[in-house]
Amino acid sequence: MKKIKNILVPTDFSETFNHTLNYAVEIAKSMDATLHIIHVIEPIVFSSDIVMTKYGLDELRNELEIYAKKDLEKITALLNEKEVPFITEVLNGKANEEILNYADRNHIDMICIATHGQGHFENFLFGSTTEKVLRKANCPVLAVRIKNKGE
Repeated sequence: MKKIKNILVPTDFSETFNHTLNYAVEIAKSMDATLHIIHVIEPIVFSSDIVMTKYGLDELRNELEIYAKKDLEKITALLNEKEVPFITEVLNGKANEEILNYADRNHIDMICIATHGQGHFENFLFGSTTEKVLRKANCPVLAVRIKNKGE
């Protein structure tokens, strides 16, 4: 088995990410690997009947980036406590494409990504970032699922 040196953990700042991060931290510690924590800001699409009076798209995108960086700072504090080497970055684009491109550019050995337990209907309608990453990644992918209540 190839040594794992770099583990990518995409985040949407949800509870499922926290669960996934716990797995990634344990793997990173056991392998002396570096965690790469990224957040992708998806393109903003508005209906033609919505009028933005306070913000334009650039201002909204900048605000989203500021909030993402603040949320990453919280993760940074946690990772500093756990004494795991890490890198954080905020990217812009389609989540699955940015995750895959980042993995290729940064020689990622494994991706740890959360599933959201979407049903087949939602998956059919909207697609799944995790599913697309699983199908197209050039490295192993660990998809971490939290059991739904009642399972």
